[in-house]
Amino acid sequence: MIQLMIADDHAIMREGLKQLFALAGDLQVIGEAENGVMLFEQLRQGHVDLLLLDMSMPGISGEDLIARIHTHYPQLPILVLSMHNEVQIAQRALRSGASGYLTKDRDPEALLTAIRRVANGGRYIDAALAEQIAFAASGLGPYTQHDMLTDRELQVMRLLARGFSVSRTATELSISHKTISTHKARMMEKMGFTSMSEIVRYAVSQRLIE
Repeated sequence: MIQLMIADDHAIMREGLKQLFALAGDLQVIGEAENGVMLFEQLRQGHVDLLLLDMSMPGISGEDLIARIHTHYPQLPILVLSMHNEVQIAQRALRSGASGYLTKDRDPEALLTAIRRVANGGRYIDAALAEQIAFAASGLGPYTQHDMLTDRELQVMRLLARGFSVSRTATELSISHKTISTHKARMMEKMGFTSMSEIVRYAVSQRLIE
């Protein structure tokens, strides 16, 4: 029996996953969390065979959260289940310590396969991303300007491009207004942006927003 924990800030998503795993027979959900703080509280409760982790949650998330988990629990297999299908985000997750990366639009069988493989010490990469990651690792893949951004800076850019104010972005990510302003300033400096319209145009051209 694989004992796993689900970390996702959407209650409907967690409930759906628990129902799926209950039908699988060999998977048991022993904990769940909707943010990084709750996640560490749950991890301290006892042994977990696998952590199923969303990349975007309130507060600390993404590569920062993965790296922190990996530091404290280096033997814990982490499978990222994310809405993001960009190569650079998957690469950051894997470099930070995740053992697998799967997008949420995959079918349930792919998720079950990924969980079993990662829980048993293997690695799993979303099929749609695997070839792109391989090319990127070899230096042959396409390079995008936003590859230079941190995970949090990329999150901030996405939200600002969607029309969120700095205050609303701070609320969405559960971090301070000042921290968002700092991330925004660094992001604009790295990208060479001088206005919000440039952020929006770039995000649309790179399909970073829907």
